[in-house]
Amino acid sequence: MAPASVFQVIAYLALLTALTPLVGWWLFAVFERRETPLDPVLGPIERGLNRLCGIDAGVEMRALHYALSLLAFNLIGLLALFLQLRLQGSLPLNPQHVPGLPWDTALNTAVSFVTNTNWQSYAGESALSPLSQMTGIGLQQFLSAATGLAVGVALVRGIVRDNVNRVGNFWADLTRAWLYVLLPLSIVLALFYVGQGSVQTLGQVVHATTLEGARQSIVTGPVASLEAIKQLGTNGGGYFNANSAHPFEGPTALAVFIQALTVLLIPAGLTSFFGRATGDRRQGWVIFSAMMLLFVLSLSLTIAAESAGTTSLAKAGVAGAASPGQTGGNMEGKEVRFGVIESSLFASVTTAASNGAVVASHDSFTPLGGGSLLVNMLLGETIFGGVGVGLAGMLVYALLAVFIAGLMVGRTPEYIGKKIESREVRMAMFAVLAVNFAVLVPAAISVVAPAGLAARLNMGPHGFSELLYTFASAAGNNGSAFAGLAANTVYVNLMTAGAIFVGRFLFILPVLSIAGSLSGKKRLAESAGTLPTNNGLFVGLLVGVVLIVGALTFFPALALGPVVEHLRMLAGGLF
Repeated sequence: MAPASVFQVIAYLALLTALTPLVGWWLFAVFERRETPLDPVLGPIERGLNRLCGIDAGVEMRALHYALSLLAFNLIGLLALFLQLRLQGSLPLNPQHVPGLPWDTALNTAVSFVTNTNWQSYAGESALSPLSQMTGIGLQQFLSAATGLAVGVALVRGIVRDNVNRVGNFWADLTRAWLYVLLPLSIVLALFYVGQGSVQTLGQVVHATTLEGARQSIVTGPVASLEAIKQLGTNGGGYFNANSAHPFEGPTALAVFIQALTVLLIPAGLTSFFGRATGDRRQGWVIFSAMMLLFVLSLSLTIAAESAGTTSLAKAGVAGAASPGQTGGNMEGKEVRFGVIESSLFASVTTAASNGAVVASHDSFTPLGGGSLLVNMLLGETIFGGVGVGLAGMLVYALLAVFIAGLMVGRTPEYIGKKIESREVRMAMFAVLAVNFAVLVPAAISVVAPAGLAARLNMGPHGFSELLYTFASAAGNNGSAFAGLAANTVYVNLMTAGAIFVGRFLFILPVLSIAGSLSGKKRLAESAGTLPTNNGLFVGLLVGVVLIVGALTFFPALALGPVVEHLRMLAGGLF
């Protein structure tokens, strides 16, 4: 790997680590209602919104009330977005006069964006109007991220509070999430992207004549503002079909680097928020270290696989391939301006988080490179994950880790002073298994159903990987895809919408149940028999539990896809 590429990766990891405590401090101030520098400006707006909506921010909710409020809010948002997408042909700000989406595409899109998944089975520049992009897609990117952030904060409160049986006020948390966190940062980022070359306009389609004399229509729109919240909120839905590979979305290598940094900014910062909330910042660094270790392992495998390329080209008789492998690495499906390393870094970041943005075709990655991206999603939202729910996912595994450790030493497991009993363990396993169910069941159906098989572009293990990746992305609220899949069919739209819905809400509901259960327990002092959860030993235990659960659940499926494809590649086979 070239020195510049090494520096790029090291700079990314160093910046993310350095910014983590700063973001954690801000999140702690916002959600613990400490004074912030933005209070003089945003405080009156928050109070006005609360009065307008009849919200008493000082009244806290039990976990059940919190969950019901969350569900009601998201279902209303789903219905509103579905209707807007169906009726967009009759709405203003539609210079291309695009019609409403078909019912199955509109339903899939509404479910996807309300759940922070941003799976796109349509081409944004030709299927949506600027109004739909801004007030439909863009609005839900704020609100879905704010919802996830509220879930993560509620779980932390449940863990650290002492016998109060309250986890906060959903409406107050939702408002503060977008008003104090997502909106200010998005404004700054949008201005930066405009400076880098992204467009931000409500103008008409621009017509140009190419060097060959052909007439070309160039779609413009409010791209920079959508790009900001797309990455910051771990959304991933692009204004254009090419996503961040489009020069209006990813105009420069620096812009793409900053996009990758902002994807993990809030998920990483939440680990510091957790440490501050517990009163022991080492607890936050333990969670961060476990996430970072898993991320570095995945990133290293992806970079190594893509740098080596495929060894099958010469054996397959590809024209111009004088020797095995690909000089300079696997550049198929990648932008020359980004290259192998930045493409691999961006892909690893967005699959480690629940962010479907891409600067390269994941379908064109090598078997091990693409398999690494697939594993990121199959492990659930644990490797940083989405805003809020990523921290919740790792904390669920932390509860399972102390439970397993308690079984080994014959003691009642404890975490941050709370006894972990049967209810918490059942809910934790339900959350993990619900996501696994939403991946494996529709994937199994699709490999035998004619409609599922017809959606593949490739045969053999790569075709299987395309289907498995689809439902891993959907259930993991990621939204990226192996581009060789015919996604916009009634079958795929309905199956992925179901996987998205289950993967989001049947994970969030047990997490909130855990928060409610723990918030009502008394926080106990540490004793000689308490398992320390703020040291390197627990980092290893936590990472081991994540990997073992993932391996036991998904290894047979991975063996049929990326593993077999890699072995066939070594033998000269291509798919």
